[in-house]
Amino acid sequence: MGAATIAVTDATFDAEVRKSDIPVVVDFWAEWCGPCRQIGPALEELATEYAGKVKIVKINVDENPDSPAQLGVRGIPALFLFKNGEVVSNKVGAAPKAALATWIQSAI
Repeated sequence: MGAATIAVTDATFDAEVRKSDIPVVVDFWAEWCGPCRQIGPALEELATEYAGKVKIVKINVDENPDSPAQLGVRGIPALFLFKNGEVVSNKVGAAPKAALATWIQSAI
């Protein structure tokens, strides 16, 4: 875990994500997921670049099964973008940093 992204749990999901004043990208991931680890560094960089404008959080699906179940997450990595407490966009699978940045930009 880098310092730029924030680790959330089922217990802190509502407070960190749904009640956030700024848009939030949620990365559903797991230790055993290769593609999840692939996009990790890009998300850390984007979290720094978007600091104060967009919050990027990570939730480990093995340790926190409720939040992904509520959102119907089937495969990981799964990225969900929340704005004003609602999902405005989602994306499944790894993507290069530029593609992730474009996706975030288009949704905010």
